[in-house]
Amino acid sequence: MYQKKPQETLASEERRAFLRAAGIYGLTTAAVAASTGVLLSGPALAQTASEEAERKAAADHRMIVATPYVLGASRSVPLMQLDFKENLQNMTNGKVYVQLSPGAELGAGGALVQKVQSNTIQSAQHSLANFAQFAPIVDLVNIPYWCGKNQQAVNLVNSSAWTDLVNPSIEARGFKALWYVMVDPRTVALRRGFEEPIRTPADLNGVKVRIPGSEILSQLYRLLGANPTPIAWGETPSAITQGVADALDPSVQGLQIFGFGNILSWVTLAQTVSNIQVYSCNIEWFNSLPGDVQEGITYASEVTAHQNLAKIPAARAYSMWDLSRSGVQFYLPNEDEMAQWVAAAGHQLPEWDPFKVELAGSIREFELLKEAANIKGKYFVNDV
Repeated sequence: MYQKKPQETLASEERRAFLRAAGIYGLTTAAVAASTGVLLSGPALAQTASEEAERKAAADHRMIVATPYVLGASRSVPLMQLDFKENLQNMTNGKVYVQLSPGAELGAGGALVQKVQSNTIQSAQHSLANFAQFAPIVDLVNIPYWCGKNQQAVNLVNSSAWTDLVNPSIEARGFKALWYVMVDPRTVALRRGFEEPIRTPADLNGVKVRIPGSEILSQLYRLLGANPTPIAWGETPSAITQGVADALDPSVQGLQIFGFGNILSWVTLAQTVSNIQVYSCNIEWFNSLPGDVQEGITYASEVTAHQNLAKIPAARAYSMWDLSRSGVQFYLPNEDEMAQWVAAAGHQLPEWDPFKVELAGSIREFELLKEAANIKGKYFVNDV
């Protein structure tokens, strides 16, 4: 008969305590208690609940911040949900109370973006890919090999070119980008049954790569010689297991957090496309706030962005370690191999010009953004 290990028993007890606390005090209080390790202490939990109630009562403004990820996800994907809540409350001098809604409680992807646009909720975290449905210009980041590295992505979204060319388009559609969440770039992750990694585009010939419904990603994998296969995210694990698709391309952290370790063999760190996420808020709501509160939210966003960047190497290391325990192996193309990836599908190819013109407005404006991606700004971030 199987007997639970002590750590499994503790984890089960903590889960029950979390659900019990959420039922009594609410999800946000339970999350704060879990982050400070007091879930199993009745007096400490009650004190946490009292502090949250006091903060909520004293605040002039409530800010719902929704994400599709559970609170513990920052170990793998540094979303910094609790840090952002704490920073927002402290840096507005308690004038804002943040109610967290993690774990897709209010939806995920485009559904969250739509709720921010309509001011059903004040803020949400989502990918730029989902944002592109509402502010198409941000889809530029999915053109390969111009801002795929972490440092290029950070340079780009914090540049004056991005501020001048992209932010007005975002704001015209009802959003304000608070801060950009950096996660390592896309990979090529093979299902079990493949004994060798993908080293160069030649190895991708005929490989069925799962993609979302993205015309840009579809063209990327056609240029690389693969067979792009659109599959809904929820159906992806079974599609990979059954061989409907041979590969998928999330970041290492995304592969880990969504539990793909048991069905993958090799992950190639191809760095084709950046994997930028964003916390956006409703711009009308933001503009309605007093000036000092707006300044506090802006400062809190900047501080949390710094915390996110500092956590990337640790999140990557944990994700790779955890995936490797399931037998997943990793391959980083060498300089000559990487040059073949860029030559086969990079932004310099004329096939990308129609996307540049449609999304950026002109080739010249795209070139301004590309230049900005390669100018080091005040932010530093570790690359693969």
